[in-house]
Amino acid sequence: MRIHFIAIGGAAMHNLALAVSEKEGYVVTGSDDEIFDPARSRLQAKGLLPSEIGWHAEKITKDIDAVILGMHAREDNPELIRAKELGLKIYSFPEYLYEQTKDKIRIVVGGSHGKTTTTAMILYAMKKMGIEADYMVGAQIAGFENMVRLSDTAKYAVFEGDEYLTSPLDLRSKFLLYHPHIAILTGIAWDHINVFPTFDSYVDTFRKFVGLIEPNGTFIYFDGDENLRSIASKARKDIGLRPYNTPEFVVEDGQTSVVVDGEKIKLSIFGRHNLQNLCAACNVLCELGIGKKEFFEALSDFTGASNRLERIVELKDRVAFKDFAHSPSKLRATINAVREQYQGRKIVAAMELHTFSSLMADFLPQYKGCMSEADIAFVYFNPKVVEHKRLKEISVEQVKEAFGGDVRVFTSREELEEALLGVDYKESALLMMTSGTFDGMDIKQFATKLLEK
Repeated sequence: MRIHFIAIGGAAMHNLALAVSEKEGYVVTGSDDEIFDPARSRLQAKGLLPSEIGWHAEKITKDIDAVILGMHAREDNPELIRAKELGLKIYSFPEYLYEQTKDKIRIVVGGSHGKTTTTAMILYAMKKMGIEADYMVGAQIAGFENMVRLSDTAKYAVFEGDEYLTSPLDLRSKFLLYHPHIAILTGIAWDHINVFPTFDSYVDTFRKFVGLIEPNGTFIYFDGDENLRSIASKARKDIGLRPYNTPEFVVEDGQTSVVVDGEKIKLSIFGRHNLQNLCAACNVLCELGIGKKEFFEALSDFTGASNRLERIVELKDRVAFKDFAHSPSKLRATINAVREQYQGRKIVAAMELHTFSSLMADFLPQYKGCMSEADIAFVYFNPKVVEHKRLKEISVEQVKEAFGGDVRVFTSREELEEALLGVDYKESALLMMTSGTFDGMDIKQFATKLLEK
């Protein structure tokens, strides 16, 4: 079976290529116009790195069994055009995942925030319990070599379900292609305004997702979200409903424990949102026959997924975290979690506006008050990124007004770094939050410099 990947260098695509190449009888080839590390090194190590960068229509031949199209490949891509001319089978990333797992029990985790962490929790628990699973998750998890696994032996498939577009040729949300047997939604907070111009249109894609649950399937949802409660109330009658909320917990001496049947079980994670994610994952494992206490004990040493409240520096009286938070709801949840865990400490929060939605003038008001729990709050954006994304220009004043409070806004990385260097980090918790890199900053190295000064 020969599979060709157009745009093999993407974060998800190269992981899928690595997973497919592990299957017996499969030969993987690919192409891309740019490939950076870690994808480059990982593909090279497995002999999958294209010999030439760029698109080469002549390499698309009749003996290819399937072409998988990456998100940044456009309709005029010469390899895609050639594949169509030859009548080859063309899949998007989520279509191929479904094709490979259509005979398995599919567990899909969606939601505006927390889906990566919840998926990671489910996989971590399944591995500890000896339950084999195929999977796709959007971040690296300790103990898992790859972010995608496909096999001929696993009974279950666990997917992180993204509501963003499937491909340039398919404008459906990715998770609409998975048809889950067990569906989880962690919450709905408007995002991707470039795709969903109104909140109602955004909610509607989650409503469609629930409508695509397999017959007699299960819908697990956060009961504290009024939109999810509304969707659940109108779900098909054959779908089993499992609402969840924040579990009982205590924080003692900077240690969070969940309380199960009156017994405290210490955790390595913290924050209400993380505890809610833990409850969602627990419901999935209960569906598979695992007991509640057994689940929480198995997750006691779970430290989180990469870039999700990831502790990067810790000294005697100060600590630094790196987090993927960039949308209003994620910022609020992350800062509140650190505030609750480190009571009495000064919270220093720096975030980067980097995504399409976050840099759109019409969306900026959604950030009102989302950093109010921080003692010191910095916001950074690069006007060149706004220009590159072909968005309407935004000003420092607009961003400051949108966030409100004493938020300081920067458009120069050097000035942001200078401001962070001017902070006294005695008895503090530092949060560096971005879906990007603060324009190439080595975040861990810089955070170490700040806390050690």
